[in-house]
Amino acid sequence: MAEDVVEAPGFGRHQTVYFILTSVAVCHLLNDMMSSSLLPSVFPLFKALLNLNFTQIGLLALTYQLTASLLQPLVGLYTDHHPKPFSLPIGLASTFFGLLLLSAASSFYAVVFAAALAGIGSSVFHPESSRVARMASGGRYGLAQSLFQVGGNVGQSGGPLLIAFVVLSRGQSSIAWFSLIALLTIILLIPVSMWYRAHLTPKTEVRQVHAVKSSVPPKKVRLSIGILVALIFSKHFYLSSINNYLIFYLIGRFQLSLRAAQIHLFIFLASVALGTFIGGPVGDRIGRKYVIWASILGVLPFTLLLPHADLFWTTILTVIIGLVLASAFSAIIVYAQELVPGKVGMISGLFFGLAFGMGGLGAAVLGWLADLTSIGFVYKVCAYLPAIGLLTVFLPNLHEGRAQQDVAAATLSPEAVT
Repeated sequence: MAEDVVEAPGFGRHQTVYFILTSVAVCHLLNDMMSSSLLPSVFPLFKALLNLNFTQIGLLALTYQLTASLLQPLVGLYTDHHPKPFSLPIGLASTFFGLLLLSAASSFYAVVFAAALAGIGSSVFHPESSRVARMASGGRYGLAQSLFQVGGNVGQSGGPLLIAFVVLSRGQSSIAWFSLIALLTIILLIPVSMWYRAHLTPKTEVRQVHAVKSSVPPKKVRLSIGILVALIFSKHFYLSSINNYLIFYLIGRFQLSLRAAQIHLFIFLASVALGTFIGGPVGDRIGRKYVIWASILGVLPFTLLLPHADLFWTTILTVIIGLVLASAFSAIIVYAQELVPGKVGMISGLFFGLAFGMGGLGAAVLGWLADLTSIGFVYKVCAYLPAIGLLTVFLPNLHEGRAQQDVAAATLSPEAVT
C-alpha cells in the first residue's frame, strides 16, 4: 500500500508551497503567542496574586520549558518513522485546556500544572510543523525555516501587548479568551494535516532517504552537534534573561510602569522576529556557518554594554541584541538537518527542545541568582555568554543544498517501518 503513495497533482519536488508555509507560520504565531509569550508576560500578575518569589517564577518557566523540550526530540524521532499528520491539531488541545486552567488557577501548583499542559502542546507542535515547513520548502530550506520560525517570534512579541491591554485591564479570568485562539489554531491545522497526509513519502523513497549518509565523518558529526548544542545554550540562556526578567529589570532600575515595561519587551521581541526572518534566507545565500558565526559572537559587544546603559540606550541595545542573536536559530536548525540527513523530525525536535529547555533552565537559574543578588547582576554575568560563539570556528563547511537531501527527507509514510 505504501508503494502506491504518490504526490498530489501539481506538487513539484522543487516547488515552494507558500500556502502551507504561511499556514504553519500563522499557526506557529498563534501557538507561541499563547504559550511561549503568554506565560512570561503574566508572571508579574501571578507574582502579585500568589505572592511568589523569583525562584518560584523561575520554576514556573522551567516547568513549561521542560515539558515543551524533553518530549520534542522523542516526538520527532517517532514521527520520522511513524508520521502522525493529525497530531498537530490534537496536540494543541492540550494548550487549550492549559489556558482554561490558567485563567482560574488559585495556587502555585495549579499554575505549574497549567504551564505543563501548554508545554505538552508545544512539544507536539514544533517538530511536526517544522517537518511540514521543510516538506513545503521546495529546497529553499533556510527560507522555509525562517518563515516558520518568524511566525513564532511574532507571536512571542505580540503576547506582551495583549497582556498589557487585555489581562492587566480585565484580570486573570480574561486569560480564558486566549483559549479561543487555541481553538482557532486547531481549526487552521486541520487542512495542513490533510496536506501533510496527502504528501507522505512512499516506502521506497523512505529507504533511500535513510540510506543517505552525511558527507562529514561520524566523529566530526558528533563534535559538530555538540558545538551546536553549546551555541544553543549560549543563545537561549541569554535570551531567557531578557524574555523572563527584562520587565523586572526596567521596573527596578528605571521605575517604569508595568505597562510601559511590557511595551519595551514587545519592542525587543519584535526585533527577535525580524532577526529570525533575516537569518534563513541569508544562510541560503552565503552559507549557514557564516550566519551562525556572525550572530552568536557578533552580539558580544552589545551584551557587554547593556548593564551599563541608560533607558534610551537600553532600548537600542536590546533591539540590536534581538536582531543579531535571533538570526542564528534558523541557520542552526537547517545546518543540523543537513549534517544529519534523513532525520528531520529528530533534529527539529532536538534543537527546538534544547531551545525551550535552555530557556527554562536559564529562567530557573537566573531567578535563583536574582534572589541572591539582583537582576542587574544577572545581566552582567550573562553578558559574556555570546563568547561561546568562538566554537563556531570548529564547524565543518557543508555543501548546502545537496541534491541528495530531497524534499522527501522531510517525511515518511505510516507504513515505512514495519
